[in-house]
Parts: sequence; structure tokens; C-alpha cells
Amino acid sequence: MAEVREAADHALAASFQQTRSRVLANGGMVATAHPLASAAGLDVLRKGGNAMDAIVAAAITTAVVIPAMCGVGGDAFFIYGQADGTMTAVNGSGIAPRALSREYFTSRGHTQMPFFGPLSMGVPGAVATWFIAIERFCTLPAKELFAYGIHYAERGFPLSDTGARTIEASAEELAKYPDSARIYLDNGRAPQPGWILANPELAQSLRILAEEGADAFYRGDLGRRVAHAIREMGGELTVEDLASHENDIYEPISVDYRGYTVYQTTLPTQGHILLEELNIIEHADLAGLGHNSAASIHLMTEAKKRAFADRNRYSHDPRFGPVPLDTMLSKAFAADRFATIDPQHATNTVEPGAIPETNGDTTYLCAADAAGNMVSFIQSHSAGFGSHVVAGDTGILLNNRVGRGFSLVEGHPNVIEGGKRTMHTLNCYAIGRDGKLLYVGGTPGGDQQPQWNMQAVTNLLDYGLDVQQTVEAPRWQSFPGTDPINIDNPFELRIESRVDADTIEALRARGHAVRVVGPYAAGGAALIIYRDPETGNLEGGTDPRTEGIALGL
Repeated sequence: MAEVREAADHALAASFQQTRSRVLANGGMVATAHPLASAAGLDVLRKGGNAMDAIVAAAITTAVVIPAMCGVGGDAFFIYGQADGTMTAVNGSGIAPRALSREYFTSRGHTQMPFFGPLSMGVPGAVATWFIAIERFCTLPAKELFAYGIHYAERGFPLSDTGARTIEASAEELAKYPDSARIYLDNGRAPQPGWILANPELAQSLRILAEEGADAFYRGDLGRRVAHAIREMGGELTVEDLASHENDIYEPISVDYRGYTVYQTTLPTQGHILLEELNIIEHADLAGLGHNSAASIHLMTEAKKRAFADRNRYSHDPRFGPVPLDTMLSKAFAADRFATIDPQHATNTVEPGAIPETNGDTTYLCAADAAGNMVSFIQSHSAGFGSHVVAGDTGILLNNRVGRGFSLVEGHPNVIEGGKRTMHTLNCYAIGRDGKLLYVGGTPGGDQQPQWNMQAVTNLLDYGLDVQQTVEAPRWQSFPGTDPINIDNPFELRIESRVDADTIEALRARGHAVRVVGPYAAGGAALIIYRDPETGNLEGGTDPRTEGIALGL
């Protein structure tokens, strides 16, 4: 790996200039999308907490300081690699309210799922995820881990440039709901950077959770207040829906990629897309094609198109019917999909692969400790500010996962059904070799997540980039993804302007509709932590496209 990295350094020196250096430490590390959350996680490590203690404290803090992206009313997932080699994953996605169905919406004149508002939300799973982590893996009491989020919610914190822009983008929708406007707008207008954002009602809700646990939300008075407020606004979320929530706890799915084991979250997340993409591109000499060359970008884009076509045809909540996941992740299936890629011509219509018949807006954070534990964690409201609806005086903003993820098309594998979990864009990865976990990483970005994660994994394993080079490298993404509102749009490849102009023209010559965006405008907020298996040293990489940082001991 050292030789590959040295060669990569020389090749990259001519292609782009780094804006940050990697962060190095050997006593523990936490990386999040907000400095206050990273500081909270680091403080927990200083107190003797483990990687999971740090990630839970940081996750709860992000629920306050990045309210557009995640919170009590969102979903959360993680992969945890323990020092003894045990791998555990948790899916924290909630069901659609049981009153909802295709007929519910079509009979009311809807031709598409409502994207925002009280009918767009599902049962939140984040709280259950936090407490599974606390009860199974943490060493510090819940009150200590909640203290940072409670502090910033009660006292307030200065809104960053990024935070102000995020509220500005959602201000019109937030203004429709009095409790949302009261908390997130400044006298009805989008606040300026430096404005103190406080949410004392959320602080009180967090205090209740810290004292009473997850049952306060799913079976207690706090949950009843949330459900009542949503019903008052015309939603269908009930106390029975909340009480029926269950998270999945399992061993993460994985594939072998060039001698490494790449782990992912399973259905109903789209983590399997990354694994299928890697299986497809493994049939090519990616390193030989060159980093961010026309040939390598073309190959990975075409792999993405095929994996997404398979996702759209076959993937859904496995509790509502079989999903051929084993076939989709098989090397034979990937070989068949690779064989359909023309190295010189882009595909504009992609059919799903043949399955033999048988009798199936977000924030990412990661942490590592000195003992060898590593955690990859992601949580979200779905779109920015989710449903845009705050549940009365609880201060809790609810997600819009139901409105964003389900379809009203009869027979679609992801058609809306009460009690069903929508296919979920959230996913996070980890990479190991010879029984040792080496990397944890991920990014927000909806349907771009498996594309940017594929670029990250290949940057690390095929091109030998370090973690900071990996997240800073010029980025691209292929549209459309899987959102029902744009799934029928024609293919478009958006690529950062730091990619060589000759490469962009070569992609156009292959038939790609290329849109060049700003040098760091592709999006995402990637974070990666690497553990050196020989020394135990930690390396953190943080995305310059956002304000996130890595901190270490």
C-alpha cells in the first residue's frame, strides 16, 4: 500500500491541489460534519469513553447543530467493528403510518407522494438506534452522552455560513408551519450567519430521553405529544405506529473487492448498490485505466446505471416480499452486468439484470478509539429539514422519508403500504482485510451516496490515495437516481471542473451528457477514518465541500 500511495502522490500532484491535510492521532478520533459535534465526541474520548460513546454524543449533538440534516425525528444506521473482530450493523428506519396506502393518496387526488408536510413522514428510527448503541456498546451513561446536545439546544449556538444557507433554501416551506417558523426563522425571515439558534423545547425533549430512554418516545408521553401534534395538522402518525417500531440488528452484508472485505448496511437501505457496483468494476483494471480518466469515469458511471436499475426493479422492504439480494451480490451476476458495458459508448436506457425465478439530506460521522473499535454512522431527516414540520411544543422536527421514498405506481416494488419501510438512501461502509478493520467512511447525498462511496473505495484501494486525498479528489455523479419525482429524467453526468478538460470532452464523445459544475460543487460531505494495522495510528480525512472536521487524541 505504501508504494501505491507514493505513486498516487506523484500522479495527483499534477491533477489537483489539496486544501487540507489529513489529521493524525493514536489515542482516538472522531469526524463529523460540524465542529461542535466533533468536539463533543472528542471530549467523550478524553473522559475514557469508547468509539461508540463518542459517536452517540456526536450524533445527538448533530441533531441540534445540523437540524436540517438529522434529529430525533429522523432515521439512523451504523456499522460497528469491535476490537475483537465482531461486526454489528443496525438499521433504524421506520415504517409508513398504517393508515396510508396507495388508495389513500389516489382517492384524494394525489398523482405523486406529497414530498413535504404532515403526510410525508414515517416513524422515526434514530432514537431507537441511539439507545441500541447506548445499551449494547457504550460505557458512559446516557445523561453524559445527551449533555452536549441539551447544552446547545438550550443555550443556543451561532449559526454557521452553511447553516444559514441551508435555512434560506427551506425558509418558504418552514414558514408554512408556525412551530417550525418560530424556531428556525428570524421574525419570519431566513437568519444570517451568527444568529443564535436555540431550541429549548428540543432541549427538554432530549432531557426526557436521557432520563427515560427510548420508551419515552415510542411508548411514553413524549411520543403521544408528537403523534397528537401531527394528527392535529392532518397527518396520520399514531401512537400505535410509534409503539410498533423495531430496529434491525444484524451482521453487515459484504463482498470481497481486490482482497479487501467491504461491509455495508442491508435492506431496506441501498447499501447493496455500492457492493454491486464494486463487483461490476472489479472485472476491469481500474488502476490501469487511470485516476479520474475518461475510461475509469465511464466504467464506474455505467456500473452505477446498472446497479440502480437493479435497485429500482428488485429492492424493497424484505418483510413485504422476497428480494434476490444474494443473486444481486453474486460475482456471476456482476460478470453478466459487466458484459453489457460498452467501453466506448454510454448507455441511455438500462434494463435490470435477469434474476432466475425461484420457489426478493443527511449527515455522516465516524469514530475510532485506542482499543481498536471503529464505528461508521449515518442519520438523516431525508430532505433538508425533512417534512419541515415541528411537532408542537416538543421542538422535534419530523422526517419526510415516506414522501420522498415511496411510489404511487401500482405494482412498483416500493409502492406505499401502511407498515412498510421505504427503500432508504442512507448507507455507510467499512473496509477490512485479514480480519482487521481498516477504514470507516461515508457521506450524505441521497442517491449520490453509493456513487461517491464507490469513488472513495476505489480511490483508497485501487489508486492508493490517503484519506484526505480521497475525499478531496474531483468528484462526479450520474443522474437520475431513485427519487420518484425525477426517476424518468434522461441521464446526465455532473462533474467538477477540476477534472481535466480533455477527459470531459472524451466522456462527451462516448455519449455522456456532461454538465460541468464548480471545482468543489458536486456535493457530499465525505468523512473517512483509517487505522494502520501495524502501528494503530489513526488518519482522518474531511471533505472541504463542507465545514466538518476530524479531531484526535
